Amino acid sequence: MTIKQKPADEVWAAFEREAKPTSRQLEQFQQFITYMLECNQLFNLTAITDLPGVVRNHLLDSLALARFMDPQSITMMADIGTGAGFPAIPLKIMYPQLKIVLIEVTRKKQEFLANVITMLGLEDVEIYGLDWRTFLRTTEYPIDCFVTRAALDDLELIRMFRPACRYNNATLVYWASKHWEPHPKVKPFITRIEPYRLGSKDRRLVFMSLQPAAK
Repeated sequence: MTIKQKPADEVWAAFEREAKPTSRQLEQFQQFITYMLECNQLFNLTAITDLPGVVRNHLLDSLALARFMDPQSITMMADIGTGAGFPAIPLKIMYPQLKIVLIEVTRKKQEFLANVITMLGLEDVEIYGLDWRTFLRTTEYPIDCFVTRAALDDLELIRMFRPACRYNNATLVYWASKHWEPHPKVKPFITRIEPYRLGSKDRRLVFMSLQPAAK
């Protein structure tokens, strides 16, 4: 049985009602997603290829951060294992004042991200092409918020909270499924877990920092 897909204009109208972008931002979101789907076979960017699924599971899921944290309060954000640019690119479009570092080791995805940055005219976005451990060892960005949609194991992520790490005072926001269970060593760093609904899925944003460990 063939499932009838919603027309693209209907999908984007629903997104506009929910996310409330400006006309320019809506145009950027549409350009971004159109280009991603065009490039998907070449760059292996997403397993979700229907427009309603992409808008819901990539754009709206990325923008869910603003329900629980004011993006205006972030000085610089780094997206760990960003892949096709989620969640950082949608957040950058919606909150253009954000300064962004995209951490991505795959060369083809770096190429895709560079094309997106140019195409959308995004400023203050940098691509870092080495792995997470190297990033922690060798960089000194003024980052106060790290985000990741489950790109790395949670135990690997909390390396940023080691005493010698220059980023150990930053916040880490981890996109997790309803059934995610933290590693025992991760639990002391969790400050709060915020549940939200995404279509028919239950999702959670997990906020981590050094704060609990200091108690």
